[in-house]
Amino acid sequence: MPFFDRDGVRIYYEDHGQGPPILLSHGYSATCRMWEGQIGVLASRYRVIVWDMRGHGESDDPDDPAAYSEALTVEDMAALLRLCEIDGAVIGGLSLGGYMSLAFHAAHPEMVRALMLFDTGPGFRNPDTRRAWNERVQQRARDLEARGFAALGESEEVRTSKHRSARGLAGAARGMLAQADDRIIAGLDKIAVPTLVLVGADDTHFLAAADYMERKIPGATRVTIPEAGHASNLHQPAAFNRAVADFLAGLPAAT
Repeated sequence: MPFFDRDGVRIYYEDHGQGPPILLSHGYSATCRMWEGQIGVLASRYRVIVWDMRGHGESDDPDDPAAYSEALTVEDMAALLRLCEIDGAVIGGLSLGGYMSLAFHAAHPEMVRALMLFDTGPGFRNPDTRRAWNERVQQRARDLEARGFAALGESEEVRTSKHRSARGLAGAARGMLAQADDRIIAGLDKIAVPTLVLVGADDTHFLAAADYMERKIPGATRVTIPEAGHASNLHQPAAFNRAVADFLAGLPAAT
């Protein structure tokens, strides 16, 4: 299986197809397996790269809490693209993967040809709202440590996933799901690449975030998928794939 090393942490990835490159990042407690319905459709025309974030799936689950952070995740993404000899790609992700795609753009805008943001949000401007989010994240980590994988529940993206340890997911929650500031949401109006904002019509926790990103990101394309919840690519794969294919077809030719 293909791995690359990031200072002693092995990161799992897959590289499918040929053509303009796309990097897809999964949501928290999911894995790259959640993209199987997209790989099969897109890899005939695009180079589709998927991966498991640290603490998830086949990637390592370090004991050290300092091995999990937004910054490390963003640099994992950059290292993966460089390993694949890719200077620029369409960067997309769902939920946590979407937030990390925004963070990647903030750190490496020169490597982003376009953004695809699925069932995700840009963080919080209000410090009290951010504090409440982080409290829920800490509780989620404690639940994982106390109850193991049973704490994950039975959502579609969880059912497609297999992880090394609940400890790794707890570390990822504390280091990667928690948010320190409003840097990402404050920078939405500076995004200058084509952006797809897609959300399931029944993803009630992220509809307002999708509305906000549509308003703030210049020229953003908004798609709402009927009868889909938080994992819109799993709930309505045909509609999801059509929306993604239409967006990609409208992009300027890669140089």
